Amino acid sequence: MRIAKMSTLSLLAATAVAVAVPAAAWAVPNPDDTPNEAMARAYIDALVSHDASDVRFTPDATRIEAGIQTGFSGEQLTNDLNNGIQYRVIQGVRDLEMTESGDTVHTTYLLDAGIGSVTLMTVEIDETFEMEDGAIDHIVATISPVSSVSSVSLS
Repeated sequence: MRIAKMSTLSLLAATAVAVAVPAAAWAVPNPDDTPNEAMARAYIDALVSHDASDVRFTPDATRIEAGIQTGFSGEQLTNDLNNGIQYRVIQGVRDLEMTESGDTVHTTYLLDAGIGSVTLMTVEIDETFEMEDGAIDHIVATISPVSSVSSVSLS
């Protein structure tokens, strides 16, 4: 019984650290980006930094993730980026590739997630941003696992 309590306390402490310690920003502005690419990059940066102040959404912006609608308005998407607990496990993104065609920006990148300094999973994100007047109007994301930790010891 004592071991179970200690493991639970350890897990709670690790989770508290992960939530309390902000992640470092990643998607440093690139002077070669077009305005639409810069907006997609700002969104990706906000996933890590939890600061959506540089991200513009249309009022009726939507997000579809793995076939499920997870974003219903620009206001909600901004709030999620700034405060959403679902993004607190993101440790960083890397290997970003972007292409643009008209008002559509397609990105692929690797996203590392975990608790504190322990990475538990890396996923590949394939994301398409549809822009309207320089703001994000629609996002479609596909998430594919790349690697994960098969077991974690909390001793």
